[in-house]
Amino acid sequence: MTPSANDLFYSRLPVNEISLSDLLTEEHLFYKVPENWYVVITDVKKSTKAIEQGQHETVNLLATGSIVAVLNIAYKANLSFPFFFGGDGATFIIPSSILGPTLQALHVHQENTKKNYDLELRVGSIQVADIYMKEHVLRITKLRTSQLFSIPVVLGDGLTYAEQVVKEENYFLNLSRGKSDVLDLTGMQCRWDKIKPPQNYDEVVSLLVTAQESDKQAGSFKKVIDKLDEIYGEPQRRKPISVPMLKLKATLEKIGQEMRVRFGGYRPIYLMHKWITTLLGYFYFRTKQGKRYLNQLVDMSDTLVIDGKINTVISGTSQQREQLVAALNEMETLGFINYGLFVSKESIMSCYVRNMNESHIHFVDGSEGGYTKAAGILKGKFATKEQAKNNN
Repeated sequence: MTPSANDLFYSRLPVNEISLSDLLTEEHLFYKVPENWYVVITDVKKSTKAIEQGQHETVNLLATGSIVAVLNIAYKANLSFPFFFGGDGATFIIPSSILGPTLQALHVHQENTKKNYDLELRVGSIQVADIYMKEHVLRITKLRTSQLFSIPVVLGDGLTYAEQVVKEENYFLNLSRGKSDVLDLTGMQCRWDKIKPPQNYDEVVSLLVTAQESDKQAGSFKKVIDKLDEIYGEPQRRKPISVPMLKLKATLEKIGQEMRVRFGGYRPIYLMHKWITTLLGYFYFRTKQGKRYLNQLVDMSDTLVIDGKINTVISGTSQQREQLVAALNEMETLGFINYGLFVSKESIMSCYVRNMNESHIHFVDGSEGGYTKAAGILKGKFATKEQAKNNN
């Protein structure tokens, strides 16, 4: 089936090759998402508790699995769409033509998650028209972040509103499973060990920022991005992933975890095949082609998400982080932003590799639950402010 012009809305958006700081000042480069598209959200319930119990990598892998499932559906339909990795879940903005298959696949993923890990994967959707009806804003553009990689950039509070709707106690999405429902997680991998920061850096920072006033969001975000550039240098310099620090982890336990997420059960032939393949990877990554792949991996690691919030994982020194915290505190006091920040010593990475030649993407989070811990700190601030307001 040939995609319609509406289905190709995101594919046809121009890719901006300017800095993020400059892009945030160019309102005319952002476009309204079509009303008949849908926002789909996945989220591991009680992820904070799961992370405290040592299941951080599992939570990340489940979030990655939901993205891979939808990417494979879009790939077969020859479509592209914006998606956002959040550590314990993901957000998608998709055309209505793939909504049915998307929800069906995510339902299978939801069932497998419960069966294998006793964790609940929340799945929800809302039509963009309903977001606009409630007078929320959802505008999008594309930003090139490296020669091989571009990311969606969303301004407005539309995705935040969609998340609130899906997470309401009375929200219900009927995901009754059909006989033909298929979960295709081809390409999902989790072969890398925890990753130390690049040389001369000593920590990984997971940062989550929201604007206090939605109509001044772009300006507030620009202040944060400018400060990150000033303290840490250009985006490539603050990436937590570097080739020298990448180490394969060829344990049967790690590959078995990937297997259970992909297939919902035990497949011994797959387990042994991937274990042997991973062992051979030690030799492959010493070849010219393997080294090229590793350099692409760094370029195509997803360490910056702008989905109406700033979500980023960066590496640096403790002195740089202290400067950043001082600047963020000032911005927060002056009424520009709210933020949550969590510091760890490593990052973790899960991957989608359709092929080794420029068709792969790598999802990064701070270890120990970086994004989830940062979100918890931010929620705590909101709760404190709400309590103070009620007391007054």
